[in-house]
Amino acid sequence: MSTVFTRIIAGEIPGRFVWQDERAVAFLSIDPLAQGHTLVVPREEYDHWIDLPEDLAAHLMLVAQRIGKAVDAVWRPARVGQMIQGFEVPHTHVHVWPADSIEQFQFANALRDPDPAWMDEAAERIRAALTDAGHGAHVPQG
Repeated sequence: MSTVFTRIIAGEIPGRFVWQDERAVAFLSIDPLAQGHTLVVPREEYDHWIDLPEDLAAHLMLVAQRIGKAVDAVWRPARVGQMIQGFEVPHTHVHVWPADSIEQFQFANALRDPDPAWMDEAAERIRAALTDAGHGAHVPQG
């Protein structure tokens, strides 16, 4: 049975994509810790990140770092958070988001049902920052 992330990647469920390549995608979290909260996800399903092939794990971290630099360029937070916890969806994913305090690392504080316009704005800003950083080949349009 496919995970919700596999269904998003396949286009069965909508997602706000900011990155796409042959091995990974990145799209906004529907329950963000802050505006710009992005998930970096391998196209292949791996339940636990320790089961990733080493080259795929390295690729996900590279993409997460590029997303993190875009997030930093857009929001200029005190820190760019990054976490792999993997309890809510059994498909490895790296959370990347702007954070100004340790409280923004608590998933209990995630925003539920955020305004779609606010989410669209975040996706556009990340796409623009990635394009400006020279990654336009991996930035989907809208």
